[in-house]
This record gives sequence, C-alpha cells and structure tokens, in this order.
Amino acid sequence: MASHRRPKQPSRTRVTVLTTAAAAAVVLSANAANAAPSEKLGKDEVKAKVDKLYEQAEQATEKYNGAKEKQQKLQKEISTIQDNVARGQEELNKLRDGLGSMATAQYRSGGIDPSVQLFLSSNPDDYLDKASTLDQLSSQQVEALKKIQDKQRELAQERAEATEKLKDLASTRTELGNKKKEVQGKLAEAQKLLNTLTAKEKAALDAEQARANRSSTERVDLKDAPPASGRASAAFSAAQSQIGKPYVYGATGPSSFDCSGLTSWAYAQAGVSIPRTSEAQANAGTRIYNQSDLKVGDLVIFYGDMHHVGLYAGNGQVLHAPHTGAVVRYEAMGNMPFQFGVRI
Repeated sequence: MASHRRPKQPSRTRVTVLTTAAAAAVVLSANAANAAPSEKLGKDEVKAKVDKLYEQAEQATEKYNGAKEKQQKLQKEISTIQDNVARGQEELNKLRDGLGSMATAQYRSGGIDPSVQLFLSSNPDDYLDKASTLDQLSSQQVEALKKIQDKQRELAQERAEATEKLKDLASTRTELGNKKKEVQGKLAEAQKLLNTLTAKEKAALDAEQARANRSSTERVDLKDAPPASGRASAAFSAAQSQIGKPYVYGATGPSSFDCSGLTSWAYAQAGVSIPRTSEAQANAGTRIYNQSDLKVGDLVIFYGDMHHVGLYAGNGQVLHAPHTGAVVRYEAMGNMPFQFGVRI
C-alpha cells in the first residue's frame, strides 16, 4: 500500500529568508536597470583635472621646499652649537685642571684648603651661592671658580638650545615627509587619470603639450622692456639659458627646476642670494602692483597663496618653470592670476 505522506511545509523562518532574498534581488535588478553607465572622461576633461592636480602639487611643493630649507638651516645651527659645546667643555676641563693644580700646590705646601676641597667634591653653582665661603678663598681661587661657573652656565644654555632645535628638526622632518607624500599623491592621481585615456587621446595630449613647450621657448622681443638692473638682467639671461629644461618638484637646477628653484638659481648666477620658496621670494624686495611698471628680471608672483613665481620677460610674458610635464619656457602672464611683481 502506497504511503501518502503530507509534503513538509517550509518553516516560517525559511519563508521569510526566501521572501527577503527575492525582494532584494528585485531591488538590485531595478537599481541596475536605472543606474547610469559610468561615463569615461574625455581628453579635455582629463586635461582640466590633471592641470588642477598639478597646481595642487605645486602648492605642496613650495611647502615641501620651505620645510627642506628649514631642515638644512636647523642642521647647520645644531652643528654649530654642538661644536661650541665641545669647545666649551674643553675650556671647562682646562679651568677645572687649573683649579686642581692649585689644590695640588696647596697640598704640597701643607694640605688642601678646606674650601677648595669642598669645591672639588660639589657643584660650584651651589658652592658659590654660599657667600660665606668666598671669605675662605684667595682672590685667585674666587676668579677661577667664577670662570668655571660662567662656563657651566653657558654650556647648559647651549645644550638646552640644541635640545630645542633637535625637537624642531624632528618636527620639520615629519612635515617634510608629509609634504613629499602629498606631492607624490597628487602626481600619482594625475597619472592615474592620464592612464584612462586611449593611446590616441594620450598621443594628442602629449602633442599638445609639446607644441606648447616649443611655441613658448622662442625668444621674446625685449626692445620695449628694459631690465630692472644689471643683476636682474644677468639673472634673466641665466634663466634664458635653461629654457627647455624639465620641471621637477624640489629641483634647483641645473638639469631640472621647479618654479622657485629656477628663480633662486638664476639670481644666484648673478651673485644675488634670494630665498628658496616663492612665498619667501614675495618678500625679498620692493613689490610692484602695476604690471606696466614691471621690468625684465623682476620676480612675478602668481595666485593668492603666492605658490608660483617666474621672471618678467617683457611684453606681458613671464619666463618660468610651469608644472610637471612642462619645461622652462615663456608664457603669457594672463594665463595665471597675477598678484604683484618683486624688484630685487
């Protein structure tokens, strides 16, 4: 006789799970149907985004340059202080040896004076603070002790200064590392965008940049633009000799430059030392707010945060190291937000 078992009914939990899963599937399906397909950016859109990233990278580069310059300055200062401390310690040792010789002479003549013996086994600062003991010392001993005390105080002050500068150096190194990562991050992001272009689009963009570089490296007619000075003229000539060299962040020449690296290098060739960063260069001379008053060789500051600098080339042109992917070249000042000029 056949068995007529009643089919097992699914549990309430199982029904709930299945119902939820089915509902989710419907929602996902609907979302997929309604979602707009991801749009690939066109060449011009990529270029605009890349140019913005290059500008941000340059902003970070100038902060990086400032941190690097500060690090080098601190290292020199710390080295000088440490040398001074080493020499001071030698002087202190000689002073102590002199006092020891005095004690030896006293011993040979009948024993060490109790006051000298006390000093040799204690801190002279504490010892000299006890004015009553000075009555027990000869004028020669008092002078020797005071010299030792002064030298000890001087060394303590220099060591404290070195300690503070070492802390500042550690902080500066951290800032330097952070800014370097920021620059590299912006450049990597730009490269990632460029990699989304087709080979044909990439070639077209490269050709466009190459044309910009070529057309902007031709000599500017300077007949209507006299140099600011003999040294400004020499600095401008030095910068002209670097036309076509690539922009590299943090570079100061002579094989590659960033914006402030080019201007500081150019003036150095003219025998003039100016600060390393564009922000500092903005305060290195007399500001000129009217473009018509600019002369060849004047520094030209761009953007509100002063993160870009070039050399005035005459006829509304600036000679500068623009950004990653470009070379040292001339460019119309109207392509960037002019802030003011600086006459060194």
